[in-house]
Amino acid sequence: MVSTRSSSLMTPRPNSKTSSSPPPPPTTLTKTRTRTTTTTTTVPGWSHTPSLLTLAWLAISVPLVAWDTGYVLLRPLSMPGGSLHWPVWAPYALYGSVDHMYGFKQWNLGNGFTAAQSVLNVVESLAYLVYAGLWVAYVRGGGKAGLTGRTGALAVLVLFAGVVMTLSKTLLYWLNESFSGFDNIGHNEPLQLFFLWIVPNGLWLVFPAIITYTIGSEIVDGLVKASAPVSSRTIKSE
Repeated sequence: MVSTRSSSLMTPRPNSKTSSSPPPPPTTLTKTRTRTTTTTTTVPGWSHTPSLLTLAWLAISVPLVAWDTGYVLLRPLSMPGGSLHWPVWAPYALYGSVDHMYGFKQWNLGNGFTAAQSVLNVVESLAYLVYAGLWVAYVRGGGKAGLTGRTGALAVLVLFAGVVMTLSKTLLYWLNESFSGFDNIGHNEPLQLFFLWIVPNGLWLVFPAIITYTIGSEIVDGLVKASAPVSSRTIKSE
């Protein structure tokens, strides 16, 4: 009896507050890093370089238009018999007999169409000179890649305005003759009319039309590039 009782006393009682199950193993947290790569496609830049045709047209038209404008605005002194006629405007003695808009017929009638057109010639020539000045300043500054930025945009805009003025004024001159029944040039022989009126006036239609189309296309291309959305692609990698 004694031994049994002692054995029971030595046996420890289980603690009700102590869990019989083993504790869970510690949790290991693993961080996953995500790398984001963005690839962007940029739109190529815009620049302007005048064509040889444009430069040749400016070199020819500006002095000729100045000569013509001087004759018209200085009439009657620049006309035959006037104090300024010889030698600068001597060729207009012939041209005034071919095109009466430049001769005494319309001058005596007080027709101001040619003078009004010549005033616009001054504005047109100023546009050409501004464009030429911007280009010359660029070349003297060592530029080689073409006019860019605000300066390039201004140069192209001024040139476009100038050639559109030239084209529209010349077309108006032709239409004026057509709607007036060729009152000022209809007296000429066909050969004389062709070489002394159609050819010289036709050049002021053909070349401005070509340059207008070229510069207009360049402006459109520049606007398309400027308004094109920048394409981007995002790649996520773990």
